[in-house]
Amino acid sequence: MRTQVGIIGAGPSGLLLARLLHLQGIESVIVERQSKEYVLGRIRAGVLEEGMAALLREAQVGERMDREGLVHEGLHLAFSGRMARLDLAAHTGKAVTIYGQTELTKDLVDAHLAAGGVIHYQSPALAVEEYDTDQPRIVYEQNGQRQELICDFVAGCDGYHGVARQSVSSGKITLFEKTYPFGWLGILSDTPPIHEELIYANHERGFALCSMRSPTRSRYYVQCPLDDRVENWSDDAFWDELRCRLPPPVAEKLVTGPRLEMSIAPLRSFVAEPMRFGSLFLAGDAAHIVPPTGAKGLNLAASDVFYLSRALIAFYKEERTDLLDRYSEVSLRRVRQAIRFSWWFTSLMHKFGDDSLNFRLQTAELEYLTSSTAGMTSMAENYVGLPFEPFE
Repeated sequence: MRTQVGIIGAGPSGLLLARLLHLQGIESVIVERQSKEYVLGRIRAGVLEEGMAALLREAQVGERMDREGLVHEGLHLAFSGRMARLDLAAHTGKAVTIYGQTELTKDLVDAHLAAGGVIHYQSPALAVEEYDTDQPRIVYEQNGQRQELICDFVAGCDGYHGVARQSVSSGKITLFEKTYPFGWLGILSDTPPIHEELIYANHERGFALCSMRSPTRSRYYVQCPLDDRVENWSDDAFWDELRCRLPPPVAEKLVTGPRLEMSIAPLRSFVAEPMRFGSLFLAGDAAHIVPPTGAKGLNLAASDVFYLSRALIAFYKEERTDLLDRYSEVSLRRVRQAIRFSWWFTSLMHKFGDDSLNFRLQTAELEYLTSSTAGMTSMAENYVGLPFEPFE
């Protein structure tokens, strides 16, 4: 089989890239190791920066997001028993949209298949071969048979454990990683959110986050030890711990209910450099991971797709190669800025051991941040998302 752009991974980045290319008449084929049901059922992030929301509209898949998504013009920082609101709109003129990744993926799949797009589910990629030539190929398995997809270019959108990055010779790639000594215990429940905007809480017992997926579905997190297990937590124990970490007037409003899902996510920062290897391009979690504190993971995948789609379109429409040559450099600039912000926000809000001085310094910084126009503006600019760099 042959196509113009072979895409590994049918998550949001792979689907969004395929959609943007299709609208410009560029063919692609997606291979995905999991089943369609598994991909559509994954519970993931739901905070979209304005840049990502605009890109979804450009891809003509933003109608349901605009109709059902929750536009948030602010967020709240809880500390020292009180809450302080960060007015995103006032400091940046922008907002974020709460729209679950599960719904976003469904929109992209529906649009892709309706347009005749090809997704080979349950077809795990085994390797990317000949990526340093103009005819790279994706070797994958389908129905127990070895298959090859010959392409002009390969987009590795297959996540941290995918084969795209693993296919690159170790001497050609440099990996950077930071692991945090804690995780997030998260619960999803069909209960009304505790507040109309997100709450990030700093507490001496550890971090907590109050989020939502819709007006009737809530997502909550509490910081937990890295070696903790879901089996150690009942629903009641989780709700009690969450209440402890919130200001009392807020905790009183918490509506509890049985879990739909509970899981523990480790926190780490990871970057692979460069993001291009001949005809192979990495995007999303295949190239970088950030702590979820700043809600940057999904949005960084979208910014990669923004740059990569424009580079590929320029190649096919104008026979230009300069944007392909600049893809890694430009993408990594934005990646590093997002990792820096996520590291800073994680360091500000989480408990690090029993360091009482660190907790007091966090409180001092939060007091300064929430009383300083400059501080609030800086945080708001990073939270709503730095603008995409001009790329044309």
